[in-house]
Amino acid sequence: MKLVVGLGNPGNQYNFTRHNFGFLALDFYFKMHGLSWESKPKFGAVWGRDGDTLFIKPQEFYNESGQVVAEFMRFYKIEAADILVICDNFDLEFGKIRGRSSGQAAGNNGLKSIDKYLGTSEYPRLRLGTSNDELRKKMGDVDFVLSKFTAEEKEKLPEILQKISEQIKDSI
Repeated sequence: MKLVVGLGNPGNQYNFTRHNFGFLALDFYFKMHGLSWESKPKFGAVWGRDGDTLFIKPQEFYNESGQVVAEFMRFYKIEAADILVICDNFDLEFGKIRGRSSGQAAGNNGLKSIDKYLGTSEYPRLRLGTSNDELRKKMGDVDFVLSKFTAEEKEKLPEILQKISEQIKDSI
């Protein structure tokens, strides 16, 4: 069994924010593959299934996602190498996708939480670039990650989300 985790914050006010890129990627993947989210949350997550792959959007805030991921892994007996975590990264150029089989949290609090609850950083991840240096300088890091995508960025999202969807499919 595999587990694909999209990181984000719960609540409509966070839709289309940079920090919710992981949620957005999974929603796009589900739409492209004709999948539906289950009607009842499980272990504190919105979840769905496609064959032997589980997909989750933890409903804890981004910085506390690890506990939800750990619950799914324990219950379904999933190894760290069999998960894929999808998160935003404001140090990567907007639209760039960086996949790694393991690595450091590098300041990403969602990954730090997962590392803490799993006791390892040895799991695959896709980092989705959200960089916009001009906007980030004006706002500061916290407000930047919680900001909505610009109109120009929104125009590019379908193409970027299609590439992410293909990488998810290839990973599972």
